[in-house]
Amino acid sequence: MTIPSVFTKVDSLQRVLHARNDNKKIALVPTMGALHHGHMELVRRAFELADLVVVSIFINPKQFNKEEDLEKYPKMLEKDLELLRKEGDVIVFNPEVSEIYPKNYEAMKLDLGPIATTMEGEFRPGHFDGVVMVVNRLFEIVLPDYALFGLKDFQQLTVINKLVKDKNISVEIIGIETVRETSGLASSSRNYRLSADQMEDAAVIYKALQTAKNEAEKSSIAELKLLVENMIGSSPLELEYFEIVDPVSLQSIDNWVENTQACIACICGGVRLIDNIQLT
Repeated sequence: MTIPSVFTKVDSLQRVLHARNDNKKIALVPTMGALHHGHMELVRRAFELADLVVVSIFINPKQFNKEEDLEKYPKMLEKDLELLRKEGDVIVFNPEVSEIYPKNYEAMKLDLGPIATTMEGEFRPGHFDGVVMVVNRLFEIVLPDYALFGLKDFQQLTVINKLVKDKNISVEIIGIETVRETSGLASSSRNYRLSADQMEDAAVIYKALQTAKNEAEKSSIAELKLLVENMIGSSPLELEYFEIVDPVSLQSIDNWVENTQACIACICGGVRLIDNIQLT
């Protein structure tokens, strides 16, 4: 096992990347820490693509619309480093807020349009502005050839692809299939806040999505929405939204299209969980 190199300053990280580069490919795995199976899969795939793998661990305050959510976000750097130790010669970037957003930093402006106002954008106002701000900043610092993100955050991935396209950023975005617990629950840093019983309760999210996928060929969109709403409604969870959307525009649809996507957000024991599945 290799002890990860941990950098807290932008200039020191850039110096080591420049020294090691020598035309080597760099892959970036942006995280907010509290690493889990899904993050480790991203790291493994990053090593398949690139010579140098940078894992950023930075809890971005600008993407939280509720102060209490930011305060409760799990912080476990030593455990994170222990997990990364098993994956190879990882370069860890664990900066303070002042390193990411220095006093002279001018925030990038990007009109995300309708893809950022539905679902997560509706329930977490300003969230995606914070996401593109930090991801763009990380791209500026690391200059990666590849950046890897989990498909659990389907809407976020759509937003990041728009960022890269609109700003003509030279990085290839790689989406990796959602890693799940044995129950089907999507692996998430927020799962650390769930009790064992709540983890079992939360498994209904994936069961509902699987049911929707299985019924899609013989049901209307309205029927599927009602089916899932009833499944969640009869569980201990609170449904925040369940939307069946166009995979490109992310707008709700009434009729099936190719690669129709279902996205869901639920509250379990005060913890907000999201997931999605392709229906067609």
